[in-house]
Amino acid sequence: MGIIRDQKPIQTVALESSSLEETAESVMGVSSSPDGAQNGSRTEANGISLNPVERFFDLVIEELNALRTRAELDSLERAANLILDCESNGGRVHVTGIGKSEHIARYVASLLSSTGTPSYFLHATECIHGSAGQVCPNDIVIAISNSGSTPELLSAIETLREFHTKIIAVSGNPDSALAANADVLLDAGVENEGGDLNLVPRASILAKIYLLCALSVSLEAHKGLTREQYARWHPGGALGRLARGE
Repeated sequence: MGIIRDQKPIQTVALESSSLEETAESVMGVSSSPDGAQNGSRTEANGISLNPVERFFDLVIEELNALRTRAELDSLERAANLILDCESNGGRVHVTGIGKSEHIARYVASLLSSTGTPSYFLHATECIHGSAGQVCPNDIVIAISNSGSTPELLSAIETLREFHTKIIAVSGNPDSALAANADVLLDAGVENEGGDLNLVPRASILAKIYLLCALSVSLEAHKGLTREQYARWHPGGALGRLARGE
């Protein structure tokens, strides 16, 4: 490109750092202060710094404390006794759920199996397409659903009830259809999921795991699980070495 000879030379203007920060704030709409957007916090009009992660931590502790306060130990004990009775009659435990609850179900089936209660994941959607065949009349099903109204899960429960299968429901809605069809309900309800939307399953996931881990502790205590037994079921990895005292 040709040079325009009458063009004035470019002038360099020095800006103070504060001016650069003010410019960035006005253009991007963010704060460059130590308590601002750089550490993921937001500032209200009154100047109070709010960090969404810290708010979530506080909320979860409050929700789990509330759950601990209202948790019915009797319900957990009745659920444990149902499973023990089921096993004494040659029955097995299956764990099922839809969506995020499916991931919980897979974990809980693995957890129970590793602590002396052989358990199997049951795919709730596949249940009405043939997988109900893995459930026998003496078996018991742990069904997980926050709303307690998931259509696919309710269809599975309806099918399983025809086999006279016992149902342990884990739900945040004690007035749900799932709760009404359960032999025992473990109430895992929370007031707030965490996050600005209060929609994404977070606190409710932790609440369900909280209760089901408590159920596994109860079963483990009833069965008198020893380190030697645990080591046989979990021979590999750091846990296996720890259980063997290595």
